Amino acid sequence: MIMIRENAYLSEKLFDEDIEQGPTRSGYGKGLVEAGEKNKNVVALCADLTESTRTEAFAQKFPERFIQVGVAEQNLATAGAGMALAGKIPFVSSYAAFSPGRNYEQIRTTIALNEANVKVVGAHAGISVGPDGATHQMLEDIALMRVLPHMVVLYPCDVEEARKATIAAAEHRGPVYVRLARADTPIFTTTKTPFAIGRAEIFAEGSDVTIIAAGPLLYEALIAAKQLEDEQTSVEVINCHTIKPLDEKTILASVKKTGVVVTVEEHQVHGGLGGAIAELLGQKYPVPLEIIGVQDRFGESGNPAELLDAFGLSSPHIIKAVERVLTRKS
Repeated sequence: MIMIRENAYLSEKLFDEDIEQGPTRSGYGKGLVEAGEKNKNVVALCADLTESTRTEAFAQKFPERFIQVGVAEQNLATAGAGMALAGKIPFVSSYAAFSPGRNYEQIRTTIALNEANVKVVGAHAGISVGPDGATHQMLEDIALMRVLPHMVVLYPCDVEEARKATIAAAEHRGPVYVRLARADTPIFTTTKTPFAIGRAEIFAEGSDVTIIAAGPLLYEALIAAKQLEDEQTSVEVINCHTIKPLDEKTILASVKKTGVVVTVEEHQVHGGLGGAIAELLGQKYPVPLEIIGVQDRFGESGNPAELLDAFGLSSPHIIKAVERVLTRKS
């Protein structure tokens, strides 16, 4: 029986077939309105994708605090930087393929270099974008953003956590990148589930292997852990929603207990969550590591669930990675 941590306050329907679902981008839309209600300096800018990024609710409630820049992602970043330096708290949103994909230099120079208080929101990230195909399936954005000095990187796991991440980003002083998905995925956290920038949360406790996941694939990690527990493998599952800065204390404590690690993310295996964990362990506590992610290839069109399986990101592949890493356990 999987040992879900009591103070994680996960959904009572965690493993039920009828668990509620929704896209993490919807959590951003809700959180942005809440942030705007709390602070009149919160403003929103979008690059002609107001409905898709779920910025429309904010635009409707606070039309005087919303700017539609059109298909001009470089202007999106620089206008946001200027507003931040004038005292506002701008959320700039587009598809991740375009922001930070198209305007990386502007994010680097006008936002990160100036430590401007801008929140960059990349929607429709990962291969689960589905039919839009390789051009829109951004798989390199975590790598791009986490190497920027001063940039915080958040990757919420479901709608509720995306809402909390958006509010927390508004309250954090400095640049933040928030990664969002398009497809409906299980909503398995609750309003009581803890969330704080820079703090990883242990969702399931175990002693044989640590699984560290971020984003909606965290749910696949929990499914894998449940099946592994049925096979007498004790799995600790960590929600690493903050990829930068990492919660080194929580991660290292878990790894020192289990001795082996599997990371899970909907991103290239190079430069993302797995890379960040590898850097941490390599410097402070080297142990066997398996990285579940996209293996140095671009995406392709297809059904989101089928793509996750085809790219080796679903729970059966996580289970195989756990089995592999356990053979290397000293």
